[in-house]
Amino acid sequence: MGNMIIDGKQIAQHLKEEIREQVQQLATQNGRKPRLDVIIVGENPASKTYVRSKINATEFCGMDGELIALPKTTSQEELLRIIRDLNENEAVDGILVQLPLPKHIDEQEVIHAIAPEKDVDGFHPENVARLWLNQPAIVPCTPMGIMELLKQTHTPLAGRHAVVVGRSNIVGKPIAKLLLDENCTVTIAHSRTSDLAQICREADILVVAVGRSHLITGEMIKPGATVIDVGINRTEDGKLVGDVDFESASKVAGAITPVPGGVGPMTIAMLMRNTYQCYVSRISNE
Repeated sequence: MGNMIIDGKQIAQHLKEEIREQVQQLATQNGRKPRLDVIIVGENPASKTYVRSKINATEFCGMDGELIALPKTTSQEELLRIIRDLNENEAVDGILVQLPLPKHIDEQEVIHAIAPEKDVDGFHPENVARLWLNQPAIVPCTPMGIMELLKQTHTPLAGRHAVVVGRSNIVGKPIAKLLLDENCTVTIAHSRTSDLAQICREADILVVAVGRSHLITGEMIKPGATVIDVGINRTEDGKLVGDVDFESASKVAGAITPVPGGVGPMTIAMLMRNTYQCYVSRISNE
């Protein structure tokens, strides 16, 4: 097997085109399109970029959506009131609050406030619990995007050793669960792991999501392994780089995702899929 660069951009584009066709069919039958409302609080430039690409994807997929941009000074009460209104609004299928939020707002409170059936990020405790209990759940977009990349590149999973570096609720823990569901043997490593290099070298599939640029180098990778780099870090000269040193890693890995153009576009494609699924389950319950 040669060194394959996994083109997340292209795979995501195909998936969005499929979703667009499904949306067209169902919207015609049901007289309304799926709708995703995105809330952003404050002026974080990275968040603004992400939100813009989410809204663009919504439009591309033929869905409705509204961007609710709130000033940084918005109180927690005000934000929760807006979420409650969206929960009750029959026309809204998905609600997304862009993180991080300003310091004076409790993120957990906000995540809890979103109706679980409209929680397109899959962060609500009810969806988290359902995922771990093998019940139908809304799965967080990035982990789902990673699984889709592995599926699309025909990466063998059952019986393979997967190492996840990072233990966040957004990526590390849920991707570990999804890999377990595919019968991988899963190790979760993190900043306190002793001899990280040794553990990474045992991985057939290595998923890195810690937010530290170039943490993983080529000599930490088993020859032929599949490497999924979730990190997005800005260097001093403004370049985007991942948590994996692409230069050295791509010489050893059998397949690797680039940054940018790997996991990022897949996250947004999966957000579209989640929004579509929320819409489908809501119209079938009407």
